Amino acid sequence: MHLFYEPEILTNGGYLNSEESKHCIKVLRHAVGDSIRIMDGKGQLITGFITEASKLCRVKISETEETPLPQGGCHIAIAPTKNNDRFEWFLEKSTEIGVQKITPLLCQNSERKIVKPERLEKVITAAMKQSLSTWRPVLEPLVPFSDFVRQNQNGDKFIAHCRDGKESHLFEISRKDRQALILIGPEGDFSVEEIAEAEKNGFVPVSLGEKRLRTETAALAAVHIISLKNSL
Repeated sequence: MHLFYEPEILTNGGYLNSEESKHCIKVLRHAVGDSIRIMDGKGQLITGFITEASKLCRVKISETEETPLPQGGCHIAIAPTKNNDRFEWFLEKSTEIGVQKITPLLCQNSERKIVKPERLEKVITAAMKQSLSTWRPVLEPLVPFSDFVRQNQNGDKFIAHCRDGKESHLFEISRKDRQALILIGPEGDFSVEEIAEAEKNGFVPVSLGEKRLRTETAALAAVHIISLKNSL
């Protein structure tokens, strides 16, 4: 069954937004009396019956199922790629795997210095619906690297970089059911100064394996590693 997304479905009188209403009525041809399922992106899966099939589709809720927020969530802070398609690919796949938060970073070697969230939010929503996830990842605004690493963050903090060193693998050093924040740099990597600043603020250098990975591949690998660790 197709899933619809309406974050305010439990508080707005049972209405779908205009975009989802159009898809429900005009594209999928649902009518009054049909049963549909809606997610709010906050852990709720709602079942209801259509009572109004007009410009704004209205639903009478018959059942709600709540899924607790998984412990040990993954937060990726990443320098967006110059090619927007590659960054969208990361957002899509990481949402499917279960990332909880994404923060775009503005680094010294960043190739993209402006992020337009409207399109990116749509990519995340589509991936959430496709993967049947009831929790929608949070996409934060673009933030300068120095400002971000100085913020108070819950859980374990890591930085993945390509500078010479003998860092422990993320899988070995991460802890099951602990919130994990991983910094992923641009194609030119983090600068020496950025790495030092991150370490000064409690970020632990980690390896993602022997291969040199593209930014979006490294970020997705980190999400998968944390997801795998929490599933054991």
